[in-house]
Amino acid sequence: MASSVPTSITSTQRKYDVFISFRGTDTRDNFTSHVYDALCNARIQTFIDNDLNRGDDVSDALLQTIADSKITVVIFSENYASSRWCLDELVKIMECNKENGQIVIPVFFKVDPSHVRNQSGPFGQALAPYEGHLKIQIWRDALKKAANLSGWDSKVERPEAMLIKSLVRDILDKLYYTPSSNFGDLEED
Repeated sequence: MASSVPTSITSTQRKYDVFISFRGTDTRDNFTSHVYDALCNARIQTFIDNDLNRGDDVSDALLQTIADSKITVVIFSENYASSRWCLDELVKIMECNKENGQIVIPVFFKVDPSHVRNQSGPFGQALAPYEGHLKIQIWRDALKKAANLSGWDSKVERPEAMLIKSLVRDILDKLYYTPSSNFGDLEED
């Protein structure tokens, strides 16, 4: 039976299994740190931006890391769209998805997926200051494409601990790992 993963993912040596995209001020010290910890505990090679080498050109280093990852987890939070860097990062992520078959998993953390898709509600308000910016339509398109992908919604999958366990299990499945007894804590309670 043929694999459903594009050959570009399996034939190219990737540096990281997972790249996490997130708005630091919203989730770095809470939800994202718990996702990162759970992925590392499952022995998934994960990049988070505090792994950058000091002195690296942040934009070049992060864009290359995105391209060097098998999967990207995009944690959409209410203020994700208030960061031009997050928006540019998302454009690169969606380019890698289209061109290289990179897997993108959106996580809607305390934000309605339809608000991301349509750039409405509080999420749309975070993007509003960029109206008229040269890249606004590119950012809008990337947001819509990412929000249309199958993902995880923190308002549906509760509590957060179960959301994180489900996310890790999903990533393990996508990476073709079989959880061993070492990962028994990932099983549902």
